[in-house]
Amino acid sequence: QVQLVESGGGLVQAGGSLRLSCAASGGTFRRYFMGWFRRAPGKDREFVAGISGSSLMLDYTDSIQGRFTVSRDNAKNTVYLQMNSLKPEDTAVYYCAARTTYGRDSSGYDYWGQGTQVTVSS
Repeated sequence: QVQLVESGGGLVQAGGSLRLSCAASGGTFRRYFMGWFRRAPGKDREFVAGISGSSLMLDYTDSIQGRFTVSRDNAKNTVYLQMNSLKPEDTAVYYCAARTTYGRDSSGYDYWGQGTQVTVSS
């Protein structure tokens, strides 16, 4: 059983930056493909970014390409999401999740964090 805990959310002005962290425990972290998702008010949860255990595979949804960077530190059992040039439409609850193989489909993820709120003011 893997436990995931996100942190780093908050309120930021448009154009600002935040770095989200997701600390994992209870499993062999490097074996998991880690994904970041978000759910904006009134919208479905969507895939944002993902990273393989070795960090060799990175995947981003088009809307955040060039602004967000996903990374991980297997020694610290932590995955990060660096978010730059934030826009009001990035406002959402952000979740990290873990699965054993690559994928964007949320149904394929086995473990989820509780989420952290990101609010971008205009």
